[in-house]
This record gives sequence, structure tokens and C-alpha cells, in this order.
Amino acid sequence: MADDARHPTLTHRIEYAATRAAVAVLRTVGWRTASNVGASLGALAYRPLGIRRGVTERQIAAAFPEYTPEHVRDVARRSYESLGRTFIETSVLPGTSKQGVLDRFERVDGWEHWEAANALGKGVIFVTGHLGNWELGGAYVAARGVPFDAVTRGMANPLVDAYVRSTRRDIGMEVIHDADAVRQTPRALKQGRTIAMVSDHDALGLASTFVPFFGRPAKTPRGPAVFALRLGVPLVFVVSVRMPSGRYALLLEPVPTHVTGDREADIDRIVLAYTQQLERYVRRFPDQYFWQHRRWRRQPADTPTHLREP
Repeated sequence: MADDARHPTLTHRIEYAATRAAVAVLRTVGWRTASNVGASLGALAYRPLGIRRGVTERQIAAAFPEYTPEHVRDVARRSYESLGRTFIETSVLPGTSKQGVLDRFERVDGWEHWEAANALGKGVIFVTGHLGNWELGGAYVAARGVPFDAVTRGMANPLVDAYVRSTRRDIGMEVIHDADAVRQTPRALKQGRTIAMVSDHDALGLASTFVPFFGRPAKTPRGPAVFALRLGVPLVFVVSVRMPSGRYALLLEPVPTHVTGDREADIDRIVLAYTQQLERYVRRFPDQYFWQHRRWRRQPADTPTHLREP
């Protein structure tokens, strides 16, 4: 990453210029219109372009075997629209005031769980997934004045990556690249910060374990569980989901971290717990999940045929 940052390529510069130009245009039309543009772009990606359409439909059908083919296609289309909205809403977030970010939310359920966890003075780990608008959820937390870091994967384009980092910092959110998480996360937690980690994609530098997700074994990051047990840090599960009004609800609940003394078993139990929490919310809001990602791409070698990647 460091070498790329010193020597961005011509392609990097073109992509960066196009990104800044598109953001500038979209910011002139207002949040709601920009979000609708995102939905239209997402629908276009589903049909006629068909980008990852087969993957998306197969995974939805596998997760919800009770769905008819028509229902599967409807949820798939709406998931593309949701992803498009999330992308554009995140793109136009730079320059939004803290109050403007807070106003994007119509309700917050469970904030007291963060307050109780934070009161312990050990820092807090937020566990989340790619549901709704996870970026906006992080912006909300930072806008409330919480010292907040998000563990994310660095972007291939160093110019865009630096731009995204700077826009997050403007809102009050710092970024920890997942490759640096093992070193930087304990330091940030000891400073009393809140760290957000996603629980449904592989993370560079962090170990994973296999737990069921919709009944199929899925490789799942165990970093939140490891840090929680090693440092005695509380875990809070959080999602930011879109409501019919177009605004959002931030939903929080504690992750159980009962300790038995068997470290490996305890870690696996905690990973399963926050994976089950994510699954429960995906079942409530299936059209807002990132089904375009191959969630079951990596599985144990002995996975039965009927539970393999659909």
C-alpha cells in the first residue's frame, strides 16, 4: 500500500478524478434524490446487466428455501437497489454535518447497551455485518461524539482510499486497515475507543472459524471474539437498516460472552452468537443484505454436498 500511495498509476488518477466528479454532481441533487439514483443504478446492475445475479439468486434461494422463484427474484432485485442506495448515500456523505448525519435516523433502539459497555472503561467492540447501510451506521456513532474506529479493508486505489479515509475523519471516524488490526486494535481499545468490525467477510491478518450461517458452514472472522476475551472488552452487535420512510434505524444488542475457561471453545461460541444475531436481522430485512458476496465460498473440506456453496 505504501508504494502505491507514493506512485499512483494513471488509472488510479482517472478513477479518483471520476469519483470526485460524480460525488460533486450527486451532492447537488440532495440526499433523497441521490439515494433514488443509487437504487436505479442497482436495479440496472441486476437487470439487464446481470452482475453477479446468479450468485445472488442462488444464495437467497439457499437461505430461504420456502421462497418461490418469483419471491427470490424480487428480493434479489431489491437487494441490488439497496446496495446501490448504500453506495451512493455513502458517496455523498462527505460534507454532511454531524446533525445532518443524525437526522438520517428516525430511531435508535438499544443505545443503552453501548452506554453500559462503555461505562466499564475498557473500550467497546461493535460487531456488524453488510446489512442496510453499515457506513452510515458508523457515521452516526461518530456524529454522537463517540471516539470511533472502523476496521476496514484498504482499497486498491490509494488515492480513493486516502480520500475515503479523510472524509471519514471529517465526521469523526478513524480507519484501521484490517491488515493492521492485530497491532492497532488493542491500542485503540486501551484508549477507551469504540471499534467496529464486520463479521461476515474475511479479514486480512485476522483468524477465522467456521460456523453455520443459514445452516451452511461459513468462514467467519473471530477477531471480535478474540479481542473480547483477551482484553475483557464487551461486545455489542449493531446494524443500521433502512426504514420505509427512507431514513434509518440503528439497532443494538449485547453479544453474550460467557467465559468457561476453554479459550478456543469460548471463542467459537461467541463467533456463533454474533453470526446468529446477524442471521436474525437478515431474516427480518433480507432485501438489505449484501447477497452479491459469496458468503459460503470458503468451507471445510468435509462439508456435506447438500451444505456446500449454492
